[in-house]
Order: sequence, then C-alpha cells, then structure tokens
Amino acid sequence: MLQSCTEQTLTAAMEEMELTAAQGHLMGYLIHSGEPRCPRDVERVFHLSHPTVSGILSRLEQKGFVELRTDPEDRRFKRIYLLPKAWQLDERISRTLEENERKMTDGFTQQEREAFAALLQRAIHSMGGEVCCHHGKEEESK
Repeated sequence: MLQSCTEQTLTAAMEEMELTAAQGHLMGYLIHSGEPRCPRDVERVFHLSHPTVSGILSRLEQKGFVELRTDPEDRRFKRIYLLPKAWQLDERISRTLEENERKMTDGFTQQEREAFAALLQRAIHSMGGEVCCHHGKEEESK
C-alpha cells in the first residue's frame, strides 16, 4: 500500500511534465549518472532493445528533455545531453519525494523516523536492493 501511494504521487508529478513512467525512470538514470550517456548504456542498464530505447529517447528529445549529439571524441557514437527541462524535472521529483517522506512520517518522533528509516533500509537490503541515494536533510548535515 505504501509503495502504491508513493507511486501515485510520483506518477502525477511526471504526468504534469508530460512523461510516462518509463520516460521518468530513464530520466532519473540520466540525471544521476553524472555524465552524458550513450543509448547503448541505456539499453544495457534497462535491458531494453535498441528500437525501444531509440523511441523513448526520440520522444524525450521532442519534449525538450534531452538532446542527442555526436560524441566529439568518437563520431560513431551519440551522447545524450540533458536540457534545462530535465533539471526542472529533477527538482520537481525531489520536491515530491520530500513531500512523500514528510507525509509518511507525519506525527513520528525523531527516534521513530530514524527507526523507520533503518527498518526500511533493512527490508530493501533483504529484498536484494540497494538503498537509494536520496537522504533526508538530517543525514546531509552529519
């Protein structure tokens, strides 16, 4: 239920920016990768076919989130560059995640928030996942 509730708010935030869930996940990867990626990186990471990735990237380019440019060092490759609209999406999703966290722990004491976060991290680890890079402001100040 908790996952479903958070997905709804993230989906709504992406829909406001005219993105599908698949496009949103891909944008998250591109935004947090730290460097311009090539379409083959996307194929490998998401286990998608070349035509599927080409279609998603084409739609993201049409919507003004990315631009594909020839790699200056190897003209056989294209690189995916983020446009200002991509950073607006990142800000929007970050605000949504913060609001979700605030709602989720409303009425919790600080000790309960810390215990809840620790339990969630253990559950994620038990399921074979990695804890996401998003940390609350308390974490950042430590």
